[in-house]
Amino acid sequence: MASAHTELPPRRRASIQFLAGMAVGMLEVVLLSPLDLVKSRLQVQGIDRVPSRVTYSGVRDAFVKIYRHEGLTAFWRGIVPPLFIDPPKRGIKFLTISLFKPLVQFGPQPTSMTYAIAGALSGTVEAFLMNPFEVVKITQQVHQAKRLKTLAMAKHIIRRNGYGMKGLYRGITAFIARNVVFQFTYFGVYANIKSRAPVVQHSTSELLLRFAIASFSGAMGCTLSVPLDLAKCRIQAPQPVRGVIKYGWTVQTLRTIYREEGIRAMYKGLTPLLMRAIPSGAIQMVSYEAISDALTRSFSDK
Repeated sequence: MASAHTELPPRRRASIQFLAGMAVGMLEVVLLSPLDLVKSRLQVQGIDRVPSRVTYSGVRDAFVKIYRHEGLTAFWRGIVPPLFIDPPKRGIKFLTISLFKPLVQFGPQPTSMTYAIAGALSGTVEAFLMNPFEVVKITQQVHQAKRLKTLAMAKHIIRRNGYGMKGLYRGITAFIARNVVFQFTYFGVYANIKSRAPVVQHSTSELLLRFAIASFSGAMGCTLSVPLDLAKCRIQAPQPVRGVIKYGWTVQTLRTIYREEGIRAMYKGLTPLLMRAIPSGAIQMVSYEAISDALTRSFSDK
């Protein structure tokens, strides 16, 4: 969705999309990992599913207590899997969107629905690629006492539950559902508002406008998909009783949470999710468009 329209050979254009997405992925992981950790802790606490010495009353309380009891480096616990996978994942995300876009474009020009459907299809691909790393990351994040390294944690999960739907691909259906809802909304809303926004000549004003639209789009996608993100987190984290699957499938998990914890629990972790989704939405789209435009100009000059 970069604004540069310079025609380049398909292979070179694909390389630009992949490299720009890689750069965006690296920025997101480093800057937003603390919010991801707090979100995971808030979503799984209070249900006797993992060893927990500390409880949190909210986002600020979680930041303070994690820093006090576990140190500054705890905010980047579980960062290794996404640090290895998120940059290429973001690259693949924007590349696959560009590949899916002509397949779902039913007119001379792409519409907001084109971008929404392409984003949803890309999110499905992303879920299949990312799920094993998410299972390892969430398991690391929710354990306050047991601090296994990434590879050791992956081996531990495989040894106990295998590679399939009970192991590294635990929660895949919830992951797909969350990604489809989020990316359909995010890319669709962004494209729709941007196409209707007034043309701004000043570069700073244009950047701020893009930032605001992308932030709003991220917030919309997050709000609609947060129950599915909660289900994903519950399924992928350790079960309350060893050997007993309490949270197995998406709809069943949502029903269980509603029955035992009420409707408000469906939006547990919404604040840290929004705190992450708003800057993530802005960083992702604005950075991608800026980097993609710069790379396009660079390649065009050669």
